[in-house]
Amino acid sequence: MRPASWQRDLAQLQELRRTVFIVEQQVPESLEWDEFDAVSLHALALDVHDRAIGTGRLLPDGHIGRMAVLHEWRGRGVGGTILEFLVDCARRQGHAVLHLNAQTHAIGFYERHGFITNGEEFQDAGIPHRHMTHKLKTPRAES
Repeated sequence: MRPASWQRDLAQLQELRRTVFIVEQQVPESLEWDEFDAVSLHALALDVHDRAIGTGRLLPDGHIGRMAVLHEWRGRGVGGTILEFLVDCARRQGHAVLHLNAQTHAIGFYERHGFITNGEEFQDAGIPHRHMTHKLKTPRAES
C-alpha cells in the first residue's frame, strides 16, 4: 500500500477503475473521471510483483470514494487496507468526519470500519447507494 498521485500514477489508477467500474459495473466512462481526481489523495495497493490491485481516493473535503479492488483480490483484506490507509490520512489531515457514498452491497464492509448509514437509498450511475459517515477520534496529545 502506498500513497499515489493522479499525475504520477495515472495509468495504474485509471486501469483499475476502468476494469472495476466501467467494464465490470458498466458505469458510463463519462461519469467515472472528474475534476476531483487531480486534487485528491489516492491510495494504491500493489501485489508482490508491483501490479496494481486496488485503489481509493480521499477528497480535500473528507469524502472517500472510488474504492476499487480487482475481482480476484476481493475478500482478502485489500479493500480494508485501502480504507484504513485513507482514514488514517484523513485523521492526520485533521478531518473530524468522513463521508462516502457506498454501494448498498458494500454497506457491511464500511460498517465494519466504523461508518454508519445516513439518509435514504439513492441511485448513482444506475447503482443503489447509501450515504455513510465516520466520526474520527481526535488523536490524544502526547504527555
